[in-house]
Amino acid sequence: MAADPPGLTLPAQPSIAALPFQNMSGDPGQEYFADGVVEEIITALSRFRSLFVIARNSSFAYKGLFVDVKQVGRELGVRYVLEGSVRRSMNQVRVTAQLVDALSGAHLWADRFDGALEDIFDLQDRVAARVASEIEPRLAQAELERARRKPTVNLGANDYYLRALANCYPTTKEQSEEVLGLAYKAIELDPAFASAYGIAAWFHSRRGQNQWTSDAVRERADALRMARRAAELGREDAISLAFAGYTFAFAGREVENGAALADRAIELNPNLALAWGICGWVTLMLGQHDAAIERTAHAMRLSPLDPFMRGPQTTMAVANLMAGRYAEAVSWAAKALQPDPKFAPAWRIAAAGHALAGHIEEAQAACARLRQLDPLLRVSNLGAVSAPYRPADLAKFEEGLRRAGLPE
Repeated sequence: MAADPPGLTLPAQPSIAALPFQNMSGDPGQEYFADGVVEEIITALSRFRSLFVIARNSSFAYKGLFVDVKQVGRELGVRYVLEGSVRRSMNQVRVTAQLVDALSGAHLWADRFDGALEDIFDLQDRVAARVASEIEPRLAQAELERARRKPTVNLGANDYYLRALANCYPTTKEQSEEVLGLAYKAIELDPAFASAYGIAAWFHSRRGQNQWTSDAVRERADALRMARRAAELGREDAISLAFAGYTFAFAGREVENGAALADRAIELNPNLALAWGICGWVTLMLGQHDAAIERTAHAMRLSPLDPFMRGPQTTMAVANLMAGRYAEAVSWAAKALQPDPKFAPAWRIAAAGHALAGHIEEAQAACARLRQLDPLLRVSNLGAVSAPYRPADLAKFEEGLRRAGLPE
């Protein structure tokens, strides 16, 4: 009998992954609601500093699959797995949950939580608190209170926000417009909903980054306006601050401000992979290459199956490039290209990395591919279209691309 493949090393503290709950409502249109329940449970658990909680993006890689919890435990590197279901019928909600020891496969606890729709926040809190107390009995009351904090109590606003969050990484301009509209509807229903402002800032930034706009100046202004509101209203909300931090750093070129917000997000939620990933990226913009690698690696450990892994992989590639580790930079760029061979930023790194390592033939081949994907790119406009690198780092990047054959 073949031995099980080795898994990730278990963290020192109790570790858990909450898998997508089954939608038992009989209406596929309620899928987002069931996902939202799990999202909130993950968020609540993440605020417990004594727990290690896998990010939603990785635990949801198992959505729609029949899974073996032992395999999940190995692949995600966790001791415990939470499974369950959600049934929404008219104004009533039933949440069932069971906690499984991923090492032995033993069921540790199962329970059912019933309530009216307007009590959904309370139901989610009760599930999270019950799970947390089961795997870490020594949790302090302060941690329990922290986990109960909610960004909004408006059910309608929360509903629109969950729909937006379910499609947080659009791949087309049309998708970005649709999801941005959901964020604005959430804000209309609750003008103090910090997380909705944060996700709106993120979408405006991405629209500018992907050139999904006819007015880049207006898009940047909207991104910064939403980021300011997210930062003002979300002083205690990690997601809001993480999104705002990215926006200030990228759209506003306010790197120090972005770094401070990302650090604060991690203080509030030490298990938020999004915050660690943004913190790693902003740290790279500050020229702290090794610290950026360390923080980005932690983001990847919190979300080892993230479908958008190319983001942290790109950060790792650039950080190694700037640190002079060209083979590692090229290797990370290759990983970022695996799911999307047309991802031009990774080809930039590959071309520069090969060139600075003295592999001119490989550099020229990578540069030729880059020019097919981004024919307007020049050494002279690299700084305008890329992240806000420190002058010395930008100069190194420019020199690498120049040696690879990119026109001035």
